[in-house]
This record gives sequence, structure tokens and C-alpha cells, in this order.
Amino acid sequence: MYAEDGVTYECKAKGRFRKEGVKPMPGDFVMFTPPEQTVGGSIDEILPRLNQLPRPMIANIDLLLIVISAGDPKADLQLVDKLLLYAGYNHIRAAVALNKIDSVCEKSRIPQEYQGSGIQFLEVSARSGEGLDELKQLLKGKFTCFAGQSAVGKSTLLNAISPALKLETGEMSRKTARGRHTTRHSELLLLPELEAVVADTPGFSILECMEIEPEELRMYYPEFILLQGQCRFDGCLHVREPQCCVKQAVEAGKISEGRYERYLKLLQELIERRENRYV
Repeated sequence: MYAEDGVTYECKAKGRFRKEGVKPMPGDFVMFTPPEQTVGGSIDEILPRLNQLPRPMIANIDLLLIVISAGDPKADLQLVDKLLLYAGYNHIRAAVALNKIDSVCEKSRIPQEYQGSGIQFLEVSARSGEGLDELKQLLKGKFTCFAGQSAVGKSTLLNAISPALKLETGEMSRKTARGRHTTRHSELLLLPELEAVVADTPGFSILECMEIEPEELRMYYPEFILLQGQCRFDGCLHVREPQCCVKQAVEAGKISEGRYERYLKLLQELIERRENRYV
């Protein structure tokens, strides 16, 4: 654990936390007793949390930064939408960093998929340095959790931002075009030059960690919220209902068809999960 003086202390949680069903998380602010010559350090109190994620276990996040690739591997936008939902459900601000823009000839159309959503997009290149100043400004003074597919360059981006980190990076497999996992556990990394902390995580368990009903899903799509008051039915799910303004916006090109199709898939997943709950 890190202290305000910049020193790292090794401490164990007191036994009473186990009795109370409380477990310290990366990102927790705590009161602690530092170790002495023959006595180990102890976590004495866990201060109230701003927010927390169950999988990975992490607390007090200011920003969830979703990293995707403009080249290889191909961006999994269904995963992006799930991570945006996960952030919204846990009241955490989210942004998307489109990495490897130096590896493609034409401008990516991915940001257009999220027109009207209000999601901040940054176009960056860990190799060329393009967009890194904007990314540093976004991270400055915050506790940011990095998320995304393997091999999109999360660790490479962090190394470009703060070379002193010297994080291990993965390589793309020529046979499978999939990346090796180089992050095996949630780890907090200090960026003193930005007065910031980042968490590099091994992966997220998304839908399983959210008690969300299918009818609530539409509330996590800002571009839908702006329109749904105009729908004919108050509880419009934007699927088969007549005179649905969201469907009309998709047909008119005001909402991305891809984003809408992924919403329908996610809605179906939630419906099936609810049905299986009572089997």
C-alpha cells in the first residue's frame, strides 16, 4: 500500500474485517499502523468508498478508460458497450482511447458509432506519441482504471506516458491474431509526474455483476434518453413498439445502426438471464 509520503508499506487487514464481511480493495483509502522491527503493519480502518467494482475488486475510481485498437486486434464494440454500461451502473465516468491510429491509412469510423452518446473519445498512438498530451491531461490528478481487450496496447500506452514504469507488454499471435495476457492481477501504478494513479486490470466480469433488468438498459444510453420521451409508449424498449423515436433516429442515421444492433443483443442477454434465473 502507498502512503502520503510516497513510501510503500506492507500491511495486513485486521481480523475484525473478516468478521464484518469487509475486504480491503485496491484503491481504498485507509488508516493504518506502519510495520516496526518485529511487528507487521496493519490496516486499522477502511474509509468510506466513493464507488467500488466487484470484478475486478477495485474502489474509488474517478475514470474508467476503455482502450481499443484502430488496427489489430479488431475493436470489440460489444465489449465496449458492456464496459460503458458497467461504468454507468457503478456511477463512474468513462472515456474511450482509440490506440494505434498510426497503423491505419484512413481515419477510424468508430467514434461515429457513438454520436450523440456524449462519450469522450481520444485518438492516440503509443508509438508516434500522437494524442498523448491530451491523454495525460485527462489522467492528471485522477485515479483511472484501464480496461479493454488483450493486445490493444494498454501497457504500451502506460509506458509511453510514464517510461519509468517499464511494464511488460504483449505481442500479437500471428496464428490467432489474439494477444497474450500480460496483466495477471489488478495493480496500482503511480504516475507522480501527473499526480495520478492508474490501475491495470486483468479483465472484467460484466453482466454477472449487475442487478439490472432488461427494462432498465435503455436508461444507460444517453442518445436514447434524449429521444425516448417522444416515443408513443412510456415504457418503450425500442424494439418492436410502433412510432418509436429511437428506431426512427436509427433509420434517419442520427443514431448508429451498429450501436442500436448491439443494444438489441445486450437486451436479449438480459432477458435470457432473467428467464434462466427462475428455471
